[in-house]
Amino acid sequence: MSDVTTTPVRSGPMFLALGCVGFIASAPAVAAEADVNRGDGAPDILVNGVRDKPRLISPKAVADLIDTPRSVVVIDKEVIRQTGSATLVEALRTVPGITFGAAEGGNPIGDRPFIRGFDSQGSTYLDGVRDIGAQSREVFAVEQLQVVRGSDSTLGGRGSAGGSLNIVSKLPEPRTFATADLSFGTADYKRTVADLNYALSDTVAIRLNGLWHDQDFAGRDAITAKRWGIAPSITIGLGTPTRLTASYYHLDSDELPDSGLPYLYTIGNSPNLGTSYSEPAVGTFTTANGVTGTVDRDTYYGLKARDFRDAKTDQATLRVEHDFGGVTLRNTSRFSHTSQGYIFTMPDDSQGNVYGTGQVWRRANTRFGATDSIINQTDLYGTASTGSIKHSFAVGAEASWEKAVRGTYVLSDGRTAPRCSALAIARFTCTSAFAPHPNDPFVNYGSDTAAGVPAPITRGAPITRTQNDARTLAVYGFDSITLTDALILNLGLRYDNFRNTVQPGLAAAATTDRYGLTRQDDLINGQVGLVFKPTANSSLYASFATAATPPNSLLGEGQEGNGVAAAAGTSAEQLAAARVLLDALQVEKTKSYEVGAKVDLFGQRLSLTAAAFRTETQNARATSDAGTVTFIGERRIEGIELGANGTILPGWTVTGGYTFLDAQVVDGGFSTLTAPAVTAGGIVVQPARPISVVSINTGRRFPQTAKHSATLWTNWQATPAFSIGGGGFYTSRVIGGYSDNRSAVQSAAGVVTVVPATRTVIRSVPGYWRFDARAAYRFSDAIELAVNVQNLTDKTYFNQVYTAHYAGIAPGRSAFATLSLRY
Repeated sequence: MSDVTTTPVRSGPMFLALGCVGFIASAPAVAAEADVNRGDGAPDILVNGVRDKPRLISPKAVADLIDTPRSVVVIDKEVIRQTGSATLVEALRTVPGITFGAAEGGNPIGDRPFIRGFDSQGSTYLDGVRDIGAQSREVFAVEQLQVVRGSDSTLGGRGSAGGSLNIVSKLPEPRTFATADLSFGTADYKRTVADLNYALSDTVAIRLNGLWHDQDFAGRDAITAKRWGIAPSITIGLGTPTRLTASYYHLDSDELPDSGLPYLYTIGNSPNLGTSYSEPAVGTFTTANGVTGTVDRDTYYGLKARDFRDAKTDQATLRVEHDFGGVTLRNTSRFSHTSQGYIFTMPDDSQGNVYGTGQVWRRANTRFGATDSIINQTDLYGTASTGSIKHSFAVGAEASWEKAVRGTYVLSDGRTAPRCSALAIARFTCTSAFAPHPNDPFVNYGSDTAAGVPAPITRGAPITRTQNDARTLAVYGFDSITLTDALILNLGLRYDNFRNTVQPGLAAAATTDRYGLTRQDDLINGQVGLVFKPTANSSLYASFATAATPPNSLLGEGQEGNGVAAAAGTSAEQLAAARVLLDALQVEKTKSYEVGAKVDLFGQRLSLTAAAFRTETQNARATSDAGTVTFIGERRIEGIELGANGTILPGWTVTGGYTFLDAQVVDGGFSTLTAPAVTAGGIVVQPARPISVVSINTGRRFPQTAKHSATLWTNWQATPAFSIGGGGFYTSRVIGGYSDNRSAVQSAAGVVTVVPATRTVIRSVPGYWRFDARAAYRFSDAIELAVNVQNLTDKTYFNQVYTAHYAGIAPGRSAFATLSLRY
């Protein structure tokens, strides 16, 4: 159910710190933390060359992974280290079925993984606590990454239609150790990571993780990335029933963002009849006006004099826990603040300039903003028995307060049509597709007209900024019930009360007061699974789970089809239009069905998994044939997932899998065509008439989803000192969006006829294989030298896909050496 109210805007503190709380952060997990880490900061490799099978690190454990009736992937710190991953996106490339989108259509720059075809940007958690602020995450302080696939609002609350990510932090351990990794490589790659853990006593330890990173990008002109971070923590009471952990995390990033490459064709100038792919403009081509040129992979359309991105993240966490025999009570409180500001060039093809004239509009995408959150959660977890039936349970509650404010920079970027006029070219807001210059002397002007005068780039006035405030109160419970040695029932239920207030930005010249719109939704989600165990180390399972995505669930920190947009006009007009829209919105609901099998081999060192699933969204937001917002949208994804993780033979480890996704938009609603007015002798006989037609998306494959994807990373300890490894990563074609040239005409009698499409353009990027390699030599227990080569074949491929304008291009071949020191 939902309640919608209109609220006045009042000044004052945004959050009130309340107590109590909880949340099931990761997938139903496995062992206690003490079972997972050796505590010396070294790779999890035993003396005989066998690496421990990765285990979920989570206090919210209700079952072993093999007894968990859903698909879960764990990326441990050793895989992150071996693959040379520096960011969350780089680490996630080892998981099949995940694709990436980025900033477009109001979506900010930041990590935007798609899991099973659904945007999971707002379903990312840090140590089980929602981490909603848009950001590009590092891995220098990461112990483990957990990918839960399938609808899981029962675990994490709102969203999570296709799955979620949980990032596990490095925290103090009960013995002293120190590690340092110093990396240098091609494209001016420099990186230093330090991990220091000191046991002050048997029960007290401190840990400090630090990072400094600076690089250019192989095969890409101009772009750079610099960042530094620090993550100190202390635990009091290690090895005792009562423990207190305090931690802090800071990351500061400064970069020149990559602009990618524009798509070559638009529907207006595609030279092909029928259906054709419009791919990014790379290589040699001839424009419609007869100019031949080449767009190299390193082509950069941005402007050093204008473009930038600055981002900061600060997080403080306090955790208290106490053991009562077989039951543990934990309370976690966190304050988080993320901020970023950027101007980056979107090389826009929407006007047909790339293929039409060989020009590219340097459209400026801008944003500044910040998110703040206070979250408190309490978990009670352990084991109990009712007669012969055993229970492994986790219950808890969560209270959270979140705030997000965003605005745009005021600047001129040549938006006045035509986009690539002589004036735009002279002011460098439009450039050659074949020979752009990042060092063009861009100067901002007060307007896009010839009368404009130089002006500074400024932030939009406070009245133009949009603010979202949200409050969540939730309770949940999970139980893994061992009915017999061969039969386990897994149950979960969660209730959320989510209240969101949005204050839309008004025009800078507005003289009326701002207004706020409040909506409240009650969300109930559940999951049920049945596990049959033919043997102690194998299982067959079937499960059902739900997810709920209420309006404005991302607080403007991601692109959501169910958000509230401000209407044009005065404040009163905006209020009326937005109120009608808000009243009409509904919670988008998703259901997932899954069956699978799991087996642990070779003394539980190697895990093999297989799953088949179906995910349905039956009330997605769409436009009706009357041109109004309705909830007739339907999406369906069916697929299979195969996985392997662990040790095949002593010294030979492997991680990877294969995913097949058949993702279809069953009902995309309607779009509108306009039949031009009919005139006779200068008199309008019939006015222009709109007509609704079935959306071009209906019946087509999901955007942002690869039908086939596969990953494999393996490492062989050839001798006690020397190891060699490598991996292959495959992704099939990924769709950005669709368009066609359907049109409407009308007769003098007002009869409207739809003219069928003669051209359909599918904006997409082709599939690709990428290969990486690594070799390492351990001189002693304290010194190791490793060399990583990424994109070994120097493949030109695109790793991010956008709806209409451009695609992100991946770096070329790079290599770096890492000297690891351990104490």
